[in-house]
Amino acid sequence: MEFPLTFGLQKAGLPLILMSRKTNNLCFLIDTGATHNTLFDFVYEHFKSELKLLEGTYRTMGIEGHYKETPIIEATFNFEGKDYTSTFSVLDASEAIKQVQEETGIQIHGVLGVQFFIENKWIVDFEKLEVRSNGKI
Repeated sequence: MEFPLTFGLQKAGLPLILMSRKTNNLCFLIDTGATHNTLFDFVYEHFKSELKLLEGTYRTMGIEGHYKETPIIEATFNFEGKDYTSTFSVLDASEAIKQVQEETGIQIHGVLGVQFFIENKWIVDFEKLEVRSNGKI
């Protein structure tokens, strides 16, 4: 799989990936500086009955720079015809996300961090501005 990041970069100035969950598309920000994946709380509330709440919490730094204890969920999303399952912290980032949506017209539903890339063997090629998997370099 090779997926260009140019669309998100052109539209919002952000590396974005659209994943699907049954009939809904969700937009994730790629953040190679994030240690954990994040699903924003408004998305969690909407899909709560379809997601698996795990025991324990993550201590996560929010967008505003403060640490918070966040619930952990397991979620499966489809990308390019393949299902990917990972754990996500559920975080309230409404103000930051609202600002991004107002500025770009794009609503972001969560963040894919390093954890997701390692678990799924995805590589971000910054030179070609694309995401690759299946060991292609």
